[in-house]
Formats: sequence, C-alpha cells, structure tokens
Amino acid sequence: MTQTYDIRHVTRFDYGGNVRFARCNLRLQPIDWPGQRIADYALTVEPAGRLSPARAEAGLANVTRLVVDTPVRSLTIESRARIHVDRLVPMPDASDPTLADIAALARASRDLSAAGPASYLYPSPLIPLDRGIAEYCAADLDSDRGALEAGIALARRIQRDFTFDATATLVDTPPHEAFAQRKGVCQDFAQIMITGLRAAGLPAAYASGYIRTIPPPGQPRLVGADATHAWVLLWCGPDHGWVGLDPTNGIWMAGDHIVMAVGRDYAEIAPVDGVVLGSQAQNMSVSVDVAPQD
Repeated sequence: MTQTYDIRHVTRFDYGGNVRFARCNLRLQPIDWPGQRIADYALTVEPAGRLSPARAEAGLANVTRLVVDTPVRSLTIESRARIHVDRLVPMPDASDPTLADIAALARASRDLSAAGPASYLYPSPLIPLDRGIAEYCAADLDSDRGALEAGIALARRIQRDFTFDATATLVDTPPHEAFAQRKGVCQDFAQIMITGLRAAGLPAAYASGYIRTIPPPGQPRLVGADATHAWVLLWCGPDHGWVGLDPTNGIWMAGDHIVMAVGRDYAEIAPVDGVVLGSQAQNMSVSVDVAPQD
C-alpha cells in the first residue's frame, strides 16, 4: 500500500552580529531509493541567498550549494517535499545468504560507486573500529547465520539494551562513549551497530532521513515536533540489496521511513554544513513535520 507524506524541514540560524558571507552545502532533498518516489520538492532561503546544484563529494545525496554574500542577522532554510512510499517489511527466510556469503560477495564486488557495498566495508572518520563494540555485536553475527535474521536480531538487542536520552550525547560524540554509557539518540545507536557490522566484515551504511511518528491515542499530531532520524543499511547480497534496520526502535525500515541521504557516516550526509564568516555566536533551531496524507 502506497503512503504519501508531506515533509516540511525548517532550519533557522540566528546570529549575534552581521554575517557577511556564508557558503553551505544543503542535503535536504530526499534521494531516489527503492520503495520511495519523490513527487514534488521545493527549497527556499530567506532573507537572502543564491542556490545552485552541486556534486555530492561522498555518499548518496542531493546537494544544493547555498551562497550568502549579503549581510544577514538570521537565515531560514525551508525544504518541502511530497513523497510516495511503498516499501514492504522484509521477511527473513532459510534461503537467505549467510553473513559469510555477504562478506565474501562484498569483498569481491567491483562496484566502487557510492551505492556499491565495497564503499561501506571499512571504518570511516566518525565510525572507527572499536574492540568493545565489536565483541558486543558479535553475539548476533555468527558467520553461518542468515543475513536478514542476524541484522534484525542485532537491531532489536541494541534497542533493548540502550536507553534513548537526548541529553546524554552531542552530534560529535564518538560511538565508544555512547556505548560505554548505554545511552544516546538514533545517531549513536546507528553508529554503534555500523561499528559492529563492519568489524564482522559486513558492508553497513549510515542512513539519514525521516520516520513517521504516531501520537498517543486520542492526542493530535503535533506539527513541527518530528525530527530527522538515523538508522542502518546492511547490504544483503544482489537479490535483497540494501536492507534498512532501525536500532533505535528495533524495527525494519519500511513504510514509515523516508531516506534523505546515505553515506559512510554523518559527516558525508549532514543536512547542512559549510562556512560562515562572522564574529558573534549563532543559534540554530530545527523544526521537522512529517505529515501522512489520507
């Protein structure tokens, strides 16, 4: 069944003084990905700024270059998308390739593109190897186990063993710190799982995007109360391709997930990054609304 979502993502910067120049990369337009189709997209910047297409230097992302060369005290970046999602929940089967099969296929792959499994076998700057995390994840990653079965088992164990705590970590907290305290947010849990999968010789990617949130029974959906989300993609061979696993919720990526970008880690696909020339502090606020359409 196809579900249509209207997504509004607003990022606002308020500066303590005039910013004379800014040059930023915006990765806010969701990519084409199996199970989702972009019907409409618009990006606006106020009060000033020039937008132009740019090439993704790494990862799978739609990149727009923003240049602000007029002095500003604030900047609002608004991204709007309408997306159709039709993605089934994966079903593990006895005929699935084993983790040993997946590791061998990935090492033998000649696809060196940003979508190829070989690009995601090794540590990356924000997700280095870690012995403690590798040993923790290895309990679910027996080489003879089916890839889909093992992947969801690990995602569910992380969901059980770790506590979601938005105050426990920052965007630059390394995986080993979140692992040590067993607390964090979606980014931390994705990075921990990717660390363990790569340590086992498996291709694992970092997915950034959105997830539909459902309010408690009887409560209205709060506009703007959603947030960007992060989860894991595990390459499960040429037949299954990239399979999404959400360790924050212990679930598969399915009809409630919208992929915005895919990379080795967050640094390759951050929604907004760049250089700002100014002498004062800045404050950033983000509002995300994922509205399902009947």
